Amino acid sequence: MNKKKFLGFTSLVSLSFGLMVGCSDDSNPGSAIDNSQAQANACAAFGDYYTSIAETGETMCYDAAGNLAFWINADGSYGFPVDEAGSPSAYIPQVASSSSIATEAGLSSAANTGLSSAGTAVPGISSSSVQGQVVPGVSSSSVGGTTPASSSAYVSESNGNAPAIAYATTGATVTNNNGCVTVTGGEVVITCAGDYDFSGSYKGADAQIRVNSPKADSGVYLNLRGLTLENTVDAPIYVQQASKAFVVAKKETVNTLTDAATRTKTFTYQNAKGETKVDTTAATIYSKDDLTIKGAGTLKVTGNANNGIHSANDLRFRGETIVTVNAKNNGVKGKGSVQIGSGTLTITTTEGDGIKSDECTENASGECTAIIAGKGYVEITGGSITITAADDGISAVNQVRINENDGAVSMKITAGDGQPDKNSSGGSGFGGGMGGFGGGNWGRPGNSGNTGTTGSTTTTDISSKGIVAADSIIIEAGSVEIAAHKDAVHSNGYVDVRGGNLKLSGRNSIHADEAITIYDGTIYMPESYEALEAKQIIAKGGVTASNSSNDGWNASAGGEQRCSNCKVEVTGGVHYVHVGSGDTDGIDSNGDIKISGGVMVVECEISGGMGGSFDSDGSASITSKTVLGFSKSRSEAGTSYNVSFNTSGYYGNSNIAFKPTTSGSYIQATSQPSAVSNVSSYAKSTALPNGLTVYYNN
Repeated sequence: MNKKKFLGFTSLVSLSFGLMVGCSDDSNPGSAIDNSQAQANACAAFGDYYTSIAETGETMCYDAAGNLAFWINADGSYGFPVDEAGSPSAYIPQVASSSSIATEAGLSSAANTGLSSAGTAVPGISSSSVQGQVVPGVSSSSVGGTTPASSSAYVSESNGNAPAIAYATTGATVTNNNGCVTVTGGEVVITCAGDYDFSGSYKGADAQIRVNSPKADSGVYLNLRGLTLENTVDAPIYVQQASKAFVVAKKETVNTLTDAATRTKTFTYQNAKGETKVDTTAATIYSKDDLTIKGAGTLKVTGNANNGIHSANDLRFRGETIVTVNAKNNGVKGKGSVQIGSGTLTITTTEGDGIKSDECTENASGECTAIIAGKGYVEITGGSITITAADDGISAVNQVRINENDGAVSMKITAGDGQPDKNSSGGSGFGGGMGGFGGGNWGRPGNSGNTGTTGSTTTTDISSKGIVAADSIIIEAGSVEIAAHKDAVHSNGYVDVRGGNLKLSGRNSIHADEAITIYDGTIYMPESYEALEAKQIIAKGGVTASNSSNDGWNASAGGEQRCSNCKVEVTGGVHYVHVGSGDTDGIDSNGDIKISGGVMVVECEISGGMGGSFDSDGSASITSKTVLGFSKSRSEAGTSYNVSFNTSGYYGNSNIAFKPTTSGSYIQATSQPSAVSNVSSYAKSTALPNGLTVYYNN
């Protein structure tokens, strides 16, 4: 019988029904592995058959050679290919006669819908002529080595596997070419969507994987299966154009990508709008479109020229990938956004930021003048992240948000030398001081408007903040540890702490030009010049403990002595503030102070000047019964009692007791304080993150 192959993998395109079989869970989500389990098992139940799903819903079953054996219609009936004479093909699965396919198939049965005597009615696809045969969904121009226009016309080899590109000393070779892979030495160009496997090792001026796939296509998946690629003049991975691009580090593989230290090469191409673009790669992995890093393997990236991983649009991290980035400038940059949902990231930079997103409206000088809604943000919803950055740890022109919507978050950031700048003249602000939006070039390297000392070197125009954003920073959950030369957390707008376990060391532990609001969470601020600084500091809950060389909480508006809308307001939570000697204040407001709830303990080692535990340039209302201030002099706000205290015992009243770490002569409270002999009489206690404990009734 002369058999006719209507739908073999020799001619099958990667249609919308998806045909890549045997892919792991970190491969193309359009592949057969992602179809329902019932559909996947429908073919396998009759033997060693591969599965794909037609765009009209039929389950297509292929043998090991990639030939169409049969298909299962949506109503449960079956269809089969036919030979040249219109007779049933020998590619019928051998099953027991009692099975439904044996009894139902009958080959001449009406159940075999979608089957004509000419054999042309294959489900879900139209026919065209290739090599004299009727082959579904493939135009004659898409075979014979001609590059197809889109993924709906790419041809796979007969064994049903994804194209595989292997690197060796002489360059790259490709097997299972789908007609969308062109290899020239070590240069691999991909022109349509699908899965592509890469392995081997190569170093050279042509060591590059370049993607230029029409944006109408689905995604391009670069599956790294043990790849070491070093480009000596350019970037090893460059996505010029794609609907979405995915770099997948496959499970149990280690993949290493390294770029050149300089760039002299330019690329000219047409984008999706038909515009001619001239481009230079700006990172080791450089994408002009959306880029996702995923997989369960290891990815090592070295950016010798500029950035490590860069997307001109959105950059996402998914899966349990272990990613290590060492970059000269920014480690990870998504101009539109950076979204991290899982994985382990270790990022080190020698000049720039760890993680950066900076899409905004710019003026002629390249300075950001307006935030674009939905752009320029960093969102972390899971994963373990370690950043050692010469400049800012995380920088966004819009918002930084941290929560645990996708899993646990563990983050450790070192910015600059990690030693807080406690110089009284040290700068602050996103781009050169408080004052908000126009305050500089949004923390870009060389334009951050700060001067300080990092180690033994004086650094000019280096921001060196832990987390910095122009609009807002919202921390809802996670373990976050930051050691920064400048501010640990800094926003030109607002900072909200709604949860999490934070350890923050910096010039300011938290700074906001507008407001800091603490709803919940634990914040430990072991070392700072000033712990909290904003026009408004509002504590509605949470547990905080801070240690500052100057003021503890400072509600101010830049250099203004009096600020009509500045305030410190405490209505809940448990808070401890310690400030060093000099003209220092524990709680200092250039406007009002209102403490009507919560627990507040202040230790102020003031020596000279005026202020003390509580200092207000506006009104002061301290009515919470669980407030204590320990000072060497009277406090300007609140009621001061002349009570000598030392470090040997507890002091307070019937509402609150605390064992001070300093000695002095005045205690601020809402009722007469004295020595407390027994703290067991208090109903509640809170262990602070610095190891101290406060006892209270409320």
